[in-house]
Amino acid sequence: MKKILLASLCAAALAGCATAPTTPYEVDRTLTSKGQSSRVRFIVLHYTVSDLQRSIMLLTEKEVSAHYLLTDTPQPKFYALVDEKNAAWHAGLSSWKNYTNLNNSSIGIEIVNPGFTVTPDGKRQYAPFSDAQIDQLIPLLKDLVARHQVAPENILGHSDIAPQRKQDPGPLFPWKRLADAGLIQWPDANQVALQQAKFENNVPDAAWFQKKLAQHGYAVPNTGVFDEATHNVLVAFQTKYRQANWDGVPDAESAAILEVLTAPKPVSAPGPQPVNTAKP
Repeated sequence: MKKILLASLCAAALAGCATAPTTPYEVDRTLTSKGQSSRVRFIVLHYTVSDLQRSIMLLTEKEVSAHYLLTDTPQPKFYALVDEKNAAWHAGLSSWKNYTNLNNSSIGIEIVNPGFTVTPDGKRQYAPFSDAQIDQLIPLLKDLVARHQVAPENILGHSDIAPQRKQDPGPLFPWKRLADAGLIQWPDANQVALQQAKFENNVPDAAWFQKKLAQHGYAVPNTGVFDEATHNVLVAFQTKYRQANWDGVPDAESAAILEVLTAPKPVSAPGPQPVNTAKP
């Protein structure tokens, strides 16, 4: 009898501890709010420094990821690895303009490319991207820009957002092709020539370069000294806009390109106002 009573008490206790069934809820998704926007403000381009198979392994099995992987096959294609609504782990410690930790606000695109090798004399020799890869990349970028309203100045390389530790996509990435496709800003050659002539005999000092690089969007020291960190930022800038020479030297041509890119954009004149033809 005691055993039966004990069993009954245990059963009652267990029943009391059981979780009550959840009340079902109903969600109607037929309405949407006008007041919303995409989380995506930036697009960041990378090279993988690996062949295709290793790139796939690294981006699917390790603690690094990207939204898209562009192959280097004869007919390149994209692998979609992370949904655009989610953050991929591709940017790391990063900043651009007033934004930091760009994983949360960007789409990352990895392009299969071996990166660079170091020659016997200590120089970096970068590998080119194929025309076929860029032919595939441009339509995706246009689609992303249209859907997420990404501004031209926010299509970036990893070296733009992390110039102290990253070099990709490197000085052989054809940024000018992206400019020709209407995707990014590009300095007008005639304006650059005019500015370069002005700077030839009076190259700006370190403080000027730091101010202009920061105005463009880079995280750069404000020391007034051309230190290693400032050198690295200028190299990142040159590998994008002056790929023939990215030695990090603050020269007249680099100053001219910076001056043109950071110049105030002309404001469009207001259109004609409607004429009031109503009689008093």
